This record gives sequence, structure tokens and C-alpha cells, in this order.
Amino acid sequence: MEYVLGIYNMQHIELAEKLGIRKQNINMWIKGKQNIPKKYLPVLEELFGLDSEYFTKELNEIEKLEIQKEKLKRDLNPVIRKHDLQYMTGEVNDLVEVPIYDKEEINSMERTIEKAKLASRFKQALDIIDNNPYMDTYKLIVELVEKVPDKVLLHKTIEALAHYYEVLPPWVVSEPEQEEFEGEIFEVFDDNNF
Repeated sequence: MEYVLGIYNMQHIELAEKLGIRKQNINMWIKGKQNIPKKYLPVLEELFGLDSEYFTKELNEIEKLEIQKEKLKRDLNPVIRKHDLQYMTGEVNDLVEVPIYDKEEINSMERTIEKAKLASRFKQALDIIDNNPYMDTYKLIVELVEKVPDKVLLHKTIEALAHYYEVLPPWVVSEPEQEEFEGEIFEVFDDNNF
């Protein structure tokens, strides 16, 4: 709650007035001495344009970025220029339409959030391999990303691996050039019993 109030430049007393309660109630919520009564959660959602879960738990860095993005959207009132199809991983790996806004600040914030999510997932993957012999593979991946992040061959190879190991759904296909590349690399995989 305190983080949200800080981002929205709102004093405890101002929130208390908007909710029709005493400032001490807000202080109790922030200090964790009292839970926010459920009847106020919809009001807080409406007031800040945020999901109620942000008011009832300790926020991680990604959630803080999401709150900043929502505040920025409220301030800039952006217009969606178009939608791009992007591959998203998570509980369901799929292509989703992602909005591209007319305000670069919003698009930049979206990229920052996506990078933070990827960094978090990469860290979780590294935690899994503490006693795993494939640590060198992760070192190579980081080295490749650092040295040749914009090379087409790296992207094509990673996309091919994703198809080979069925990370990408079978219906997610790309240009004929990528499919030809994947066919050739799959032959190498099969020849080497991957």
C-alpha cells in the first residue's frame, strides 16, 4: 500500500478522506497491524486502477514495475497504435497480441517489465541446476547473448531448439527460410542422437 501511495503521490490523510475513514486506519494497513477490509478493496482498485492483490501483499520488483506502468498509462493516456504477435512463455506457451502504444515511455516500460520477467525466470532456471552438470551450457548461453545478441543465426538456432523440444506449439511456424534451417538442424540433432 505504501509503495502505491508513493507512486501516486498520495498522502495517507488524502486516501483516508477519499475512503471516509481515519488516517490511523491507513497507517495500520501499511504497518501490517490490520488487514484492509474487503469492502475497501474494490474502492482502491477503482481509485488507483490496480488489481486488489497489489494492496494485500508484499510487492516484488516486477509488480512494482507493473504499478509504475499503470501510473504512467494513467498520466499519459496512451493510444494503442497496433498489436504485435509475441511469443509468451509461462503456464501456457503461446502467441499473444501485445499492444504497441503511441507513447514510447509506455513501450519502454513494457520492455523493462518483460526483461525483468525473463531475468527472474533465468535465475529460477539457474537455481534448479545448482548440482547439475550443465552449468557450462548456461555460461555459453550468456556468452552468446552478450557477444552476438542481434545475429540471425543465434535466433534461428534457439527457435529451432524450441521447436525440436516442443517448447513452441507445433502450429507456431515461421518463414520458409526458418523452416528450411530447422529441417537441416533437426537432421544434425537426429544424427547425434539428441
